[in-house]
Amino acid sequence: MKAMLIKSYGENAAFEAADVEKPVVKAGHVLVKIAASSVNTVDTMIRSMGKELPLSPDTPAILGMDFAGTVEAVGDGVTDFSVGDEVYGCAGGLADLPGALAEYMVADSNLIAHKAKNLSMREAAALPLVAITAYEGLMRAGIQQGQKVLVHGGSGGVGHVALQLAKHFGAEVYSTGGGEKQLALIEQLGGTGINYKTETVEQYVAKHTDGAGFDLVFDSVGGANLTNSFEAAALNGQVATTVSMCELDLTPAHFKGLSLHVVFMLIPMLHNFKREQHGEILRKLASICESGGLKPVLDEQRFSLDEVGQAYARLQSGKAMGKVVVDN
Repeated sequence: MKAMLIKSYGENAAFEAADVEKPVVKAGHVLVKIAASSVNTVDTMIRSMGKELPLSPDTPAILGMDFAGTVEAVGDGVTDFSVGDEVYGCAGGLADLPGALAEYMVADSNLIAHKAKNLSMREAAALPLVAITAYEGLMRAGIQQGQKVLVHGGSGGVGHVALQLAKHFGAEVYSTGGGEKQLALIEQLGGTGINYKTETVEQYVAKHTDGAGFDLVFDSVGGANLTNSFEAAALNGQVATTVSMCELDLTPAHFKGLSLHVVFMLIPMLHNFKREQHGEILRKLASICESGGLKPVLDEQRFSLDEVGQAYARLQSGKAMGKVVVDN
């Protein structure tokens, strides 16, 4: 089969087309013919940083975590999937799991689900990593109907899904963005836009919560921005973040009695830990999509498998709006 290989890591490491052996299905897994895959920030980090990241595969490597496609073969013990089923998931491209930048991949059946009937393969491929992350963060933070929720980075990959899911769960959603396009997308998705470049945290907390703060803050920016999340949260509030590889003064969180939830959705794949939970979340997400509660936003630029290097560059440029998707 055709695959795009990374033979060495680095900032501009090249993807090379290669003819590699088609993988063979094994027990508990399915063989999927890949229709589309999407690029996530962690994919670009693996390519750039290589073995500095403990989750990077040995080279030559087939990267790509997210995919949608059609089941071509079913391994022993798999009962939920049949040949011809259209599926989606996040099931490779790290550690010892070959990824989706190829014609076929073998995926653990616990890490996939049937794709939503109302989504294209491209749309389905855009969802798994970001949607599982958003769902897990909101669930761990105990989202409830009627809460005021702030999403930092609501036009980004994880953020635009968290915003829609929070709306679906009955919350009143506000979201930060840094430009007209970003704020327009936030409003289009049903959130109230906040321009973090022109409004201070104190100003928008006063304006939207009468100074009380937000019940739940979903921070898809993280890092230094977590101090803004602590400031924006209500007393005894909940903060969920996807980026916490930093040193921070937790004093503000202490005096407000905040709960901090760190979401690292790769744990089930990396450690073979409760993988079935990802399949379960993906089933729920497909149902939410079919009910009209979630629709991924795709970047306007299209890329073929041969152009995957350009797809990575597009995401890294910061100019993409929505998910960058590769047509396999």
